[in-house]
Amino acid sequence: MSSTSSEDRLDRLRAEIAACRICRDAPLRGIEDRLPHEPRPVAVLSSRARVLIAGQAPGLRVHESGLPFDDASGDRLRQWLQVDRPAFYDRDRFAIVPMGFCFPGYDAKGSDLPPRRECAPVWRDRVLSAMPQIELVLAVGGYAQAWHMGVMRRENMTETVRAWTDSLAAPGKPLILPLPHPSWRNTGWIKRHPWFEEELLPELRRRIKMLVF
Repeated sequence: MSSTSSEDRLDRLRAEIAACRICRDAPLRGIEDRLPHEPRPVAVLSSRARVLIAGQAPGLRVHESGLPFDDASGDRLRQWLQVDRPAFYDRDRFAIVPMGFCFPGYDAKGSDLPPRRECAPVWRDRVLSAMPQIELVLAVGGYAQAWHMGVMRRENMTETVRAWTDSLAAPGKPLILPLPHPSWRNTGWIKRHPWFEEELLPELRRRIKMLVF
């Protein structure tokens, strides 16, 4: 497939995603489960990027700006990757596709709800098949790890990330590197697991430098 036809295919897919209203119009569990606001799908598809960032779901700030990881979590993720904002938002360098495209709202405690369950079964396989050039998937958080890693996923997020060398050694394409969510709520987790910064981050940065720059 030529680069022009690949980009045309992605343009059509982008338009379909932008128009998606399944979480508002066809909820899983009835009217009380509908998205509490107008959907605003956020995803960056690419015909050239070799790295896919598979996140969780947009937060409120991302919902308002339309830019993925346009928040404190994004600042930390860019620090992990050692990339600046222009490089991060260059779709020739990174594809960014969360498990749920829309901000899911808040729970009773004021925390972000999980990604909408309608989204991934409808869109994820189509999006991934439209980007066959992807060589590395950064599976950020438990929801992305559950979808992308299958039997490689361990009993919890910590053990999944701890086994990152096994993930990178698994056969097939793309390679998958699991990461914790870069939320500042995970600062304690990072302090309790120094191997993350001492061992995983240098390898992450090495691969980003190789694939992105």
